[in-house]
Amino acid sequence: MITDPQESPDAAQLPKEFVDRLKSPFLRFLHIESAGGAILMISAVSALVLSNSPWAAPFEHIWETRVGLQIGSLEFARSLREWINDGLMTLFFFLVALELKRELVLGELRKPRTAALSIAAALGGMIVPAAIYLVLQSGLPGQHGWGTVMATDTAFVIGCLALLGSRVPLSLRVFMLSLAIVDDVGAILVVAIGYSSGIAWWLLLVAAVGIGIIRALAKLGFRGFPLYILVGGLVWLAVDASGIHPTITGVILGLMTPARRWISDVRLYSILGQVVAHPSSSESSGDTKDRNTLQMAEIAARETLSPLERLEMALHPWVGYIIMPLFAFANAGLPFTLDGLVGSLTLTIFLGFVVGKPIGILLFSWLAIRFRVAVLPPDLSWRLLIGGSFLAGIGFTMALFIANLAFDSSLIDSAKLGVFAASMFSALAGISFLMWSTASGGVPEAGRE
Repeated sequence: MITDPQESPDAAQLPKEFVDRLKSPFLRFLHIESAGGAILMISAVSALVLSNSPWAAPFEHIWETRVGLQIGSLEFARSLREWINDGLMTLFFFLVALELKRELVLGELRKPRTAALSIAAALGGMIVPAAIYLVLQSGLPGQHGWGTVMATDTAFVIGCLALLGSRVPLSLRVFMLSLAIVDDVGAILVVAIGYSSGIAWWLLLVAAVGIGIIRALAKLGFRGFPLYILVGGLVWLAVDASGIHPTITGVILGLMTPARRWISDVRLYSILGQVVAHPSSSESSGDTKDRNTLQMAEIAARETLSPLERLEMALHPWVGYIIMPLFAFANAGLPFTLDGLVGSLTLTIFLGFVVGKPIGILLFSWLAIRFRVAVLPPDLSWRLLIGGSFLAGIGFTMALFIANLAFDSSLIDSAKLGVFAASMFSALAGISFLMWSTASGGVPEAGRE
C-alpha cells in the first residue's frame, strides 16, 4: 500500500473514476469537426420525415404550444418554437460573437490584411445574393425576404471541409470559418435592422443602461458570471420588448466579453508554489493560511483562461449539439406537396445561394486583393477559393432563421424548399470541385495540417 504520495506515478494527476472511461469515447466523438453538422443533418431529416408522416399535425402542434408566465392580466408567453428561435438562438449568436472576438484579438483576424480578405468575401457573399434576390422578386409578395439568401451555415461548411480531410489546406478552413463568422454577425444585424418593427426607443435606452452597467461591472473587477447573466437577461428582456429582435443582444454581449486573461503564467506558478501537500496546521477546518492559499490557487488556475475562452468552451457543446439541432428540428419541417408552392420564390432563393454567393465572394475577394486591401495566403489558390465559395451557398440554419421572420405562412414552405435545394446543391458542388481541384493540382505541403 502506498503511503507516500511522492511514490505514486499518478500523484501529479487528477484521480481517475470509472465514469472517465465511459465518457472518453463520447468526448472524442464530440471533438470530431463534422459531428455538429452530422447531428444537425439528422435533426433536419427527422423534422422532414415527421412533417410528412401521419404525426405531422401533432408534431406541428408541439412547437406552437404556448409557454410562459401569466400574473393577472400580465402575460409573458410565446410558442415553444419562438422560445427556441428568440431565446436559445441568442446563445448561438453570443457564441458566434465570442468566436469573432477571439479571432480578432488572438486568431488569424488580428492580422489586418488577412482579416480584410475574409471580411471582403463575407460582404460580397451577402450583398450580391441580396441584390439578385431583389431584382428577381421586385414587386412580388416575397420581396421582403431578401435577407434569407445572405447567410452561410457554419456547421455544415466546416463539416464538408472535414470530410475532405488533408486534401484542403488549413488556410482554407481558417478563411471559411472567418467568413462564416462575419457572415453570421452580418445576418443578425440584418435581422435587427430589416426585420424589426414598432421600435420603443425608451426600452432601447433601458437596454443601453444595462449594457453600461455590464461595462461598469467589468471595470470594477467583478469576475463572477452569475451577476453578468442576471443583467444580461434583463437587457435581453428590454430589447425583446422594444421591438428589436432580441438575438442582437447575444452579439453585443459577446463582443463585450474580455479576451485577455486576468492571471499570467508567472503569477500562477508563483501562487501554486505556495501550496503545500500536507498543511502544517492540525485543524481540519477553519480560516487557516494553507486553506486560503489553496482557495487562491483554485481561483488563479481558473483565471488563467480569459472569460471569453471559458465561456466559449462551456457553451460550444450546448450550442453545437443541443441548441442548433433543436432549432433545425423545430424549423426544418416541410410538407412535400406542390400545393401552394410559389415557384418563383423557390427559384430566386436557389439562385441567390448557388449563383450569388460564389460570384459575390470571388468578386469582392479579387477587388480586395487587387487594391491591396487584403492578401491571399501562399497556399490558398483561387481554385480552392472557388470551391469554398460554392460551400458558402449552404445557408440552412441561418437562412431558415431569417425566413421564419420574413415570410408568412403562405410563402414559408416555398422559401424552405429553396433553402434546402440550394444547400444540397452547394454542398455537392463545393465538395466535388474541391476534390477535383486537389486531385488535379494538389495542395502545397505547407498548407496541409
